[in-house]
Amino acid sequence: MPKKIAIIIDDNVVEARPGQTILQAAEQAGVYIPRLCWMKPLEPFGGCRLCTVKVNGRYQTACTQPAADGQIIENETEEIRAFRRSLLDMLFVEGNHYCMFCEKSGDCELQAQAYRLGIDAPKLPYLFPDRQVDASHPDIMVDHNRCILCARCVRASQDLDGKNVFQFVGRGAHKRVAVNAEANLGETNASVRDGAISMCPVGALIKKGTGYHTPIGQRSYDHTPIGADIEKKAEG
Repeated sequence: MPKKIAIIIDDNVVEARPGQTILQAAEQAGVYIPRLCWMKPLEPFGGCRLCTVKVNGRYQTACTQPAADGQIIENETEEIRAFRRSLLDMLFVEGNHYCMFCEKSGDCELQAQAYRLGIDAPKLPYLFPDRQVDASHPDIMVDHNRCILCARCVRASQDLDGKNVFQFVGRGAHKRVAVNAEANLGETNASVRDGAISMCPVGALIKKGTGYHTPIGQRSYDHTPIGADIEKKAEG
């Protein structure tokens, strides 16, 4: 019989299985931990830091930290929520996110996380970087203005599609997602059916010919906040 693991999340005892991360154990129990860079079936990355929790008093990313018996985890404290709001603030001001005009509005995870945490507008000054849009591919567009460097497309292209179309280049403020071609996306073997295209949490990777296809009121987060599907497990 596998050893049972019991962790405590915000004063509630949660059972976990050996080999699970804190995020996986929490999700199984109907406890939502915000995330942007993690998505099934991708391997944990720990890049966005939005899933940061306190584990026995120390900050850890819930998507990479294994669950261990007796852990005391803080997830929904005001300290952690403030930390997450600061991260989201920086993601918004470091890019050009025009939510009202973005076709991903209502389906965007960045926008939905901001609403969940009560952010109406960032507190930091906007940087308004000069970023390019690559519309060279017949079926796909890359808008670097909206990219949050979550690496979902990078990991999905490598691990799911076996193509390595996307990769990071540069460092610091100059870091960006590039493609494995001399010039642009149109010269790669990327396909609109690739898993990498549907993995983008924001409007950085867009399928052409499908813009604004979901009416307002029918979008993913029009009526329920992000994470509500996971929290329903606890109610059941």
